[in-house]
Amino acid sequence: MAVLKDPTDLRIPGPTPVPPEVFEAMSQPIIPHRSAEFADMFEGLLAALKRIFNTQDDVYVVAGTGSTGWEASIVNTMSPGDTVIAAVNGNFGVRFCAVAETFGLNVVQLDFEWGQPVTPERVAEALKEHPEAKMVQLVHNETSTGVLNPMKELGEVIREHGALFVADSVSGAAGTPVYMDEWQCDIVFTGSQKAFMCPPGLSIMGLSERVWDVTADAGFHRFLLDFDRIREAAAGGSTPSTAPVTLLFGLKAACDMIEAEGLEALYARHNSLAAHMRSGLSDLGLKLLAAEGYESPTVTVAWTPEGVSAKSIQEALIERHGIYIATGQGHRADELIRIGHMGWTHQPELDRTLEALDDVLEHIPATVG
Repeated sequence: MAVLKDPTDLRIPGPTPVPPEVFEAMSQPIIPHRSAEFADMFEGLLAALKRIFNTQDDVYVVAGTGSTGWEASIVNTMSPGDTVIAAVNGNFGVRFCAVAETFGLNVVQLDFEWGQPVTPERVAEALKEHPEAKMVQLVHNETSTGVLNPMKELGEVIREHGALFVADSVSGAAGTPVYMDEWQCDIVFTGSQKAFMCPPGLSIMGLSERVWDVTADAGFHRFLLDFDRIREAAAGGSTPSTAPVTLLFGLKAACDMIEAEGLEALYARHNSLAAHMRSGLSDLGLKLLAAEGYESPTVTVAWTPEGVSAKSIQEALIERHGIYIATGQGHRADELIRIGHMGWTHQPELDRTLEALDDVLEHIPATVG
């Protein structure tokens, strides 16, 4: 079986490569999760996350993947039958929609062509048509299409209506700016396994002051994901249930690395890597999916050549070079390839990927029937 020749050859859009500094932090002995030592570490971590989210409000960490935020954002703020507007321009938007429907919300789904951004104009029209809408949910950085949505403009029209603004930034945060306060976002959530350079297992959620105005009236039962319990525990320097201590050590080390690099330098590096990948794929003759001006800094998505399946490209890259990329999702599963370049990533790794892809594309047509 093919294995990674280098840990940085994990070029899927998550989980992403984990740097040595994070592994080293995670190898520390376990400490009591109710101790003063843990509280000091945890409070420092939450303070760093607030800086990365650019917010004066609360940011919390709980056990769970990034997608935990889908459920948490709904059960803490909504009631069965409430109307939510779901802007969908990729497969993760589809999934977020499915969660809302599962909980019995009245979902008004706004579909956008995959590769195109969510537009403030259409969201404003939907809010006008549905004045009862209590939430607008969308994906900040759509991992399935490589599209970065215009958050500031969307936040302005949503706040004017008065609905809560909830954003899935699982593949965005720490790889591209999150200006939670400036965007007037009420809930922004992400996960440890993407640009935060950690193993999967942690959900990171930023909550605005407006969230606390509605939690008491939310009509869903909740326990482990109860925002009020999470806030109360964090005030005491811990989590409601046993903290995933090892993962939190790793996340604290990752945040230290992020802040040592500097947020502006971090974002510039991701933008440079994304531009390099887009240029390289175009040079190979591959057409990019994301609309110009809305390209993601953390993942690039391209159409496969005519007659060539994404799965065959993926398998050949693994077999010939030990490099892992992702195929498309949903109805575009075998028509797209997705390459992640977030977190612990630098240009040499992307060059290896592009060289390997060039080699694979030369050989694959002969094996495709």
